[in-house]
Amino acid sequence: MRFESPLIIIYIFWSIPIILLFWIFIIKKNRSSMNSFVNSTLWREIAASFSIRREYLKIILLSISLLLVLCALARPQMGFQWKEIKRKGLDIIFAIDISKSMLAQDMSPNRLERTKMSVDYILKDLQGDRLGLIAFSGDAFLQCPLTLDYEGFRVALSDLDVDSISRGGTSISEAIMEAVKSYESGQKKYKVMVLISDGEDLEGDALKAAYIAKDEKIRIFCIGVGSKGGSLLPITDTKGNKAYIEDQNGQNVISHLNENLLKEIAFATGGAYIHSAGTDFGLSALYRDKISLMDKRNIKSKMSKQYNERFQVPLILAIILLAIESFISNRRL
Repeated sequence: MRFESPLIIIYIFWSIPIILLFWIFIIKKNRSSMNSFVNSTLWREIAASFSIRREYLKIILLSISLLLVLCALARPQMGFQWKEIKRKGLDIIFAIDISKSMLAQDMSPNRLERTKMSVDYILKDLQGDRLGLIAFSGDAFLQCPLTLDYEGFRVALSDLDVDSISRGGTSISEAIMEAVKSYESGQKKYKVMVLISDGEDLEGDALKAAYIAKDEKIRIFCIGVGSKGGSLLPITDTKGNKAYIEDQNGQNVISHLNENLLKEIAFATGGAYIHSAGTDFGLSALYRDKISLMDKRNIKSKMSKQYNERFQVPLILAIILLAIESFISNRRL
């Protein structure tokens, strides 16, 4: 015998004295009310047919019924059988731009932090997909290999910042090629890459890398973050004051969203592009409307114990006792 919700058993333990005190209080209150209106001698004559034992019996039956209902809520289980559980899913690699341009605050609190929050939020909707994480700027680094450990993925995601990779700049091609290497060799389906960037590709040939990914049957879905009008890049100087990144000529650098490149990458691989702006990041809609509808493969199969529910027993007993209580009169026979 086991209970699926054992915490309720503790509630049952504490409920017993509470129930008893409640009924004692009710009985004393009723007697006190009657004594205030009727003399005790006269009360015994008026209520000669009243059976205090039957009244106590009714109280006991009600109390036991309540405890049995609580026991049913704890879901007692007895016996089990082994059942094979199959999980289907995709291999999804998130490639997140961590270049300095992702510090732009045209998304709150900034592009990078908003991206991390949105990816973390979507984890609750994933069922069986293996996840990987690539961080990229001038170089690309596999931050988290493909895994079913979502908590481990979440830890790797939270560690991302613009200083995670020493080499500056932005190379989307490096991120794509790192993803190509990260998938299992020989697997020609079920591979998805979610590329999140402002599209400012300063190095490499991203479109050429996209066609290589296409040959490997990787579908790339791009999310463009930031405003089309561009935004300044805030930093904190050595004195703790807020400043902005400047170019070699001392002019403030403005980061612009390059949608055209991201669209070309997505369409070249049979993926899709979404512009993320305002309160709607777009990742949940992308997964729901596009990625989740793709063919999935069996990723993991395991044997699991399926326990037999026995909550019906205390529930039926509680109903029977309530029925018996309703037929018991509190008058003497």
